Amino acid sequence: MDSGRLFYFCPMNQILLFDDPAIRGSLLPFTFTRPVADIRVGILKISEKWHKYANMEVSYLTQEYLQAKFPRNSAPAMAVNGAWLPDPESIGRLKKLKPNQALFWGKILLATYIGETEKNLSFVSDREAIHLDTDPALIQKTWNIFQLNASELKKDYALLTRGRESQPLSDPHTVCYAPENIFIEVGAKIKAAVLNAEAGPIYIGKNAEIQEGALIRGPFALCEGSTVNMGAKLRGDTTVGPYSKVGGEISNAVFFGYSNKGHDGFLGNSVIGEWCNLGADTNTSNLKNNYAQVKLWDYTKGGFSNTGLQFCGLMMGDHSKCGINTMFNTGTVVGVGSNIFGDGFPRNFIPSFSWGGAAGFSTFSMPKFEETVKAVYGRRGKDWTQEDKEIIERVFDLTKSYRIWDKTT
Repeated sequence: MDSGRLFYFCPMNQILLFDDPAIRGSLLPFTFTRPVADIRVGILKISEKWHKYANMEVSYLTQEYLQAKFPRNSAPAMAVNGAWLPDPESIGRLKKLKPNQALFWGKILLATYIGETEKNLSFVSDREAIHLDTDPALIQKTWNIFQLNASELKKDYALLTRGRESQPLSDPHTVCYAPENIFIEVGAKIKAAVLNAEAGPIYIGKNAEIQEGALIRGPFALCEGSTVNMGAKLRGDTTVGPYSKVGGEISNAVFFGYSNKGHDGFLGNSVIGEWCNLGADTNTSNLKNNYAQVKLWDYTKGGFSNTGLQFCGLMMGDHSKCGINTMFNTGTVVGVGSNIFGDGFPRNFIPSFSWGGAAGFSTFSMPKFEETVKAVYGRRGKDWTQEDKEIIERVFDLTKSYRIWDKTT
């Protein structure tokens, strides 16, 4: 991979990752609180992948209410679709793109040059259309995050470890299979675990911890500061984002970061946003009893769409939580800032800022939500900023129409 600047013939020095309107809505509830390129898949966020592959700074062209937290630099840039997962080949393709051209895959705009005074990409129709002749890796639906996680884990592992040496494993009671596929960052602690990297690499991030009796199969990533609790069973194709804690049984799931599933219970084929907590013995079904394809709530449709998947579990937006013994049906979508508890299976679409469960819901009011989030942030030494507050207040307003119980009271 070329480690030099990406655009050697042009004075640009940054990538502008834009939200494609045709894709962003299909990635809700995760894109309520972030640009598309801030999604984690594999080890890294999409924006971090572009930064490392291109050796350039990145900024964002996103929804107005997100722009303060995810700013756009004013300089001219290469505008790149934030749903596009890069690799060395895609970088090579962009190097060939001329300033008067736009790169497409079908009808999807992948990349073009954008000036500092251009507020959007409406000018693209005047550019010469160049079409990509190979299929790019794109995150177009929420379930693509766990579908593509295995391949992205392998790509990110190669990107992050190339030319570097793993820290040695000092614990004599930890058993490793295919140790050449295991990379341990500085400060990581592993005690009496089993790490099987025969089917794919295992990445252990800086200051992460794997406790006694944990069983882990690759491909797997435990990001910086995260913990695998005692006796956990972690199957392959799973990413635990930074500063998270996991336990129980997990298979093909992605935790964005700062989220916990610390106890027993099963989670599979799922995506968990940031600042979420799954109570003890929470279980998620990822397979229907009749083996039928799973339907999932589609924000762009205002109803359920067929995923074409036989296995699909839980999609949980940022700041949502559930109490002990919560049971989620196959293909459940939980919005932002919800609190779920009680007996039985709650509905399989739970709007943002819901409070309750199978017995019914009320609205999790903003004052109560803010009281909780400040306590959660405080435990991690984080500040609840004005930018964070304004984003959440905007999401609360944007999602009012889904809280149908407010219309009947």
